[in-house]
This record gives sequence, structure tokens and C-alpha cells, in this order.
Amino acid sequence: MHSKTGRTERKMTQNTFHKLRDEIENGIVTGEFSPGERLDEAQLAARFGVSRTPIREALMQLSAIGLVETRPRRGAVVVDPGPNRIYEMFEVMAELESMSGALAARRHTEEDRVAILDSHRQCEISAESGETDPYYYSNEVFHHAIYAASHSGFLEEQCIALHRRLRPYRRLQLRVRNRTRTSFSEHAAIVEAILAGDAERARTLLRDHIAVQGDRFSDLIANLNRRETASADGKS
Repeated sequence: MHSKTGRTERKMTQNTFHKLRDEIENGIVTGEFSPGERLDEAQLAARFGVSRTPIREALMQLSAIGLVETRPRRGAVVVDPGPNRIYEMFEVMAELESMSGALAARRHTEEDRVAILDSHRQCEISAESGETDPYYYSNEVFHHAIYAASHSGFLEEQCIALHRRLRPYRRLQLRVRNRTRTSFSEHAAIVEAILAGDAERARTLLRDHIAVQGDRFSDLIANLNRRETASADGKS
């Protein structure tokens, strides 16, 4: 009983932390926090109504994916990788994902099949909720199941590392109209190809799946730039 209660409390704490980290992430990606701006732990703690400890942990995680840089005497500072760098990361991610899909089609076990189908079903539940962030985290589990099914430890490590770096952009691009439903329908075709052992089709579908995300993100950046320009014009 105590063990179950403890797990529930840990899950609630983890969910709260994820929400906090995602809020800071969103602020950086959408330009609320400007490149070069110092992120003050005390101010962020007051803003989100938490102690400085989860703020410090969130900033460490954002530093690990390149959104924040810790500088001497300044602390955590916002880093802007720029749209070209982000697009390049999506290009590499598309190739890594396509390779993992092809290997998963050839190497998946019964355990992998169950994990892929279970994660796909969870994506469906999340997609039906209409909420994009829950779908993103279900989507993350789905992609990780494919990496594991590749049975290439090194490839899995590289996929997870780059997936983590692209998290803020992959989350935000799901907010483009109808992208969640489109993403889920693409998943269905990917699952079918992998479980059928069709390596080349799985490779092509996964490459296209991630490449579409890159294009959608370009659309999102354009929309954000238009909003920022309109906001600047309104202040002038």
C-alpha cells in the first residue's frame, strides 16, 4: 500500500517537474526569453510558485539539450541555435529514425511487437484527447520502442540523444493544425511496415515522418516570426 502511494506521489512530482521544464522550454523556443538573456533562478521560482531546486534541475536539463548555457558570473543564459541548425538536426534525425525502422523490421522480437503496439495504442488515446503535449510524450515512447526493436545499442543511444535535443521543437510542431492526427496516421503505416518485416518501406515511412516534422516546424517558425514582428510594430 505504502509502495503504491509512494509511486503515485513520485509520478505526480515527475509530472509537475515536466510541466515546469516544458513551460521554460516553451518560453525559450517562442522567444519569450530572448537569446543571451539570463534566467534567474529566484525569479523563475517566484513566477512558477516552486523552490529553486526544481528550477535548477530544469535548467540543467535544458543545458543538456543546448537551449541554455551556464556562464561564469552570469549563470544560466538562453542559447539560440538558429533555424538552420535546428533543420540540420531534423535532417540527421530523419536518417537515424529511418535506419532504426529498417533494422526493427528485420530484427523485432515478439516482445518488441507488443511494446510497439502498446505504445501505438497509447498514442491513439492521447490523439483523441486533443491535447498535444500528452500526445508528444506517448509519441516519445512509441519512437523509443522502435529504437529498442532495432537491437543496435549504439544506434538506440544516438537516436535517444538527438530525440532529446529536438524535444522542444517536436513538441511545438505538433501544435500546427491537424498535425497530431496526421502524425498518428503515419504511425499506423509505420507499425504495419515494421511488423510485416518490410525494411525498405519502414525506412522510407520513418524518414518522411520526421522530414514532415521539419517542414512543419519551419511553418511554425514563420508564424512565430510574424507574431513577433506584429508585436514589435504594436510597441513602436
